[in-house]
Amino acid sequence: MTAASVNLATSYLGLQLPSPIIVGSCGLTNSVRDVRACAEAGAGAVVLKSIFEEQIAAEVGQVQAASDQSHHHAEAQAYIAAYGTQNAVGEYLKLIQGAKQAVAIPVIASINCASNRSWTKFASQIETAGADALELNIFVPPAMRDRTGGENEKIYSDVVAEVKKQVSIPVAVKIGYFFSSLSEMAGKLCRAGADGLVLFNRFYPPDIDIERFQVVAGPPLSVPEEMHLTLRTVAQLAGKVGCDIVASTGIHDGAAVIKQLLAGAAAVQVASVLYQRQIAHLATMTAELRAWMARKGFERLESFRGKMKQDAWPDGAAYDRVQFMKRTVGSELI
Repeated sequence: MTAASVNLATSYLGLQLPSPIIVGSCGLTNSVRDVRACAEAGAGAVVLKSIFEEQIAAEVGQVQAASDQSHHHAEAQAYIAAYGTQNAVGEYLKLIQGAKQAVAIPVIASINCASNRSWTKFASQIETAGADALELNIFVPPAMRDRTGGENEKIYSDVVAEVKKQVSIPVAVKIGYFFSSLSEMAGKLCRAGADGLVLFNRFYPPDIDIERFQVVAGPPLSVPEEMHLTLRTVAQLAGKVGCDIVASTGIHDGAAVIKQLLAGAAAVQVASVLYQRQIAHLATMTAELRAWMARKGFERLESFRGKMKQDAWPDGAAYDRVQFMKRTVGSELI
């Protein structure tokens, strides 16, 4: 068997992908030119850069504030609000249309949201524009003191349920790991209608400037070590929650792709490494995956996908361990 002969095709959200390596939502998927470059480098699909719920609301507010008439006439206010909203979404719809015309791989739109308010109606416009699927990037701050954990979590499932009323295309949900029971939350999202879960959203970490006494942004890009948290959860949830699981964060090379597929992931998303090594690095990751499959005698992804997920591995309890047992590292015990 040769590397060129292996089949990398996979299914995600009911869509057929030529490769399990998806370019996640980022600045590298914000133009037709870059989307085309991702496809040419071997991406199995692209998730377009998110349009933000706050972005839409802010643009409407700016347009309204700029018009004195809007404060005096209800009909004018409604018209300007509609115009501002449409203007914010219009460029995004053009991006979807342009990307669909430029590439043959699936194009997945993305909305970054924190509520189930009126923005959900734009999901149907995204579908009409030609998106193959929609990814909801949801984050409700867990430190909100005026809401319980249950109330926070209900927002997630409510968003999914409301969007599913608006569209017939598949819907994935990208979430973080700030849940008291992640497996239970995953199940709730799938029961609410999610066709896939993307684990995990990587939030900009805060840092503190100790000279200027300011809160500043921490490192914006992931590092390979961050892959391990995702790996644990993918292995624990794959095949158990009723929808596809995609791994994201810390996936920087072909070996990380292989590990996530062994854990049961339907596909993986990459972004940070493409900033560090450019879009062409997709071809390198794909070649590494192909070479490993050929060396191990796997003709298709299904030949090994999930081989190491928790309930398929004799020592599946290893994924539940959260403390190191004593072991020697050099001359030290940890």
